[in-house]
Amino acid sequence: MRDVEFPQHLSPHTARDDLTALDAEQLARGYQCGEFDPLQVTRAVLDRIERLNPLVNAYVHVAHDTALKEARESTQRWQAGKPLSPLDGIPTSLKGLTDVAGMPARAGSLITPATPCQQDAPPVRRLREAGAILLGKTNTPEFGWKAVTDNLVHGTTSNAWNTELTPGGSSGGAATAAALNLGVLHQGGDSGGSIRIPAAFSGIFGFKPTFGWTPQWPPSKAAFLSSIGPMTRSPRDAAAMLNVIGRHDAQDPYANRGQPEDWGADIGKSLAGLRIAYSPCFGSVEVDPEIASLVERAAQRLANLGADIVAVDPPVETSLETFRKIWFTASLGLWDDCDAEQREQLDPGLVENAMCAREWSSLDLFKALEERYRITQALEKFNQDYHLLLTPSVAVTPFALNHQVPPDSQMHDWEEWAPFSYPFNLSGQPAASVPCGFTSQGLPVGFQLAGGKHDDVRLLRAAAAYMDAYPTAHPAEPYRPR
Repeated sequence: MRDVEFPQHLSPHTARDDLTALDAEQLARGYQCGEFDPLQVTRAVLDRIERLNPLVNAYVHVAHDTALKEARESTQRWQAGKPLSPLDGIPTSLKGLTDVAGMPARAGSLITPATPCQQDAPPVRRLREAGAILLGKTNTPEFGWKAVTDNLVHGTTSNAWNTELTPGGSSGGAATAAALNLGVLHQGGDSGGSIRIPAAFSGIFGFKPTFGWTPQWPPSKAAFLSSIGPMTRSPRDAAAMLNVIGRHDAQDPYANRGQPEDWGADIGKSLAGLRIAYSPCFGSVEVDPEIASLVERAAQRLANLGADIVAVDPPVETSLETFRKIWFTASLGLWDDCDAEQREQLDPGLVENAMCAREWSSLDLFKALEERYRITQALEKFNQDYHLLLTPSVAVTPFALNHQVPPDSQMHDWEEWAPFSYPFNLSGQPAASVPCGFTSQGLPVGFQLAGGKHDDVRLLRAAAAYMDAYPTAHPAEPYRPR
């Protein structure tokens, strides 16, 4: 085990006697031997949320009483030696876009009701069946439309490493909650990078599975780009969560079969024989120099672990406009469903995207879908020669709150600073962000690993090998610059 990397000006949150700092496997072992129980752990997590959430706004709804009720029931099961699963009693959060019976799903929008949902989305239903403790809902931009996390209902979520900066989005609340150990397992959703971007900005592990392997309902306007996935402290926790939510569900018409029986089956295996393509900039992307340096170091570290690293760029040159045609048209579909009063209440940036799409024809969208097919084909062919692809997760470091792009840049849309993520939503391939160090300002950096369709187990194996050899830590408190 190497020394844990951590910024010098912060205190890491790794104490063994702190129940909120333990991972899912450690908690299950403690429950089994009676060292502590789910009720004690849930109380500790809820106390931490009560103390720290006002500083970062990660949670927008905390189900305090029902979480304690679930924890009491879980405690009884463990004491009787009859847990429902390895996740029984594990504190878990759900993204604000996800339906959870008994909790509101505002989706960060003024046009959605504040009344509780009547049904569980498929991942929530699976987590309930497994005995997970459902803590509450995490913040997201309106309908998840952008890669930062602020909205007109719940306000802005801050980065745990610097509360003046964004954690990214759209699963920004989940990322900040994971970074601060406000729960163990956190459910995100990723249609264009919404798991991987905030994972990179927050120094956690975020995983977008192969499309269709983690069922969801109700669908978003761009459901054929979207994957539900875990945001956790480690690939092991992610695999444990995927063993529950990564199962076929007929409620999702896009759901596919063939999921691994054990998503973490290859975790612990060496990287010998693994051929990884390394693309530092997709050929032409301008990447922050500190990010580039840390990702290059990660590539060398993977080589030291036995992987064969080959510098080569994948065929993704045409993906930006293709993605925009689909993504902006989804915004137009949402806008078109609204009446005049509701349109006035939408996020202006979302409306701007919709109005761009209004200028396009159905033929433009059809051609974008054709181009998506060609991108997918090219990337799948690329993966016949390389087991995985290594890139930066994002091109920039976290920037000021309440901006869609770095305020000192000439950019306009978030897609311009996150070009490494959405190609793999177009292709439906699995991809993850893995923490790999900190900038001179103490901000986390992540590298992305992507694989061919259904290569999820291999990807988790590589990510776990890296994080086992080069572990990270999490802040004890949100860092607030003076």
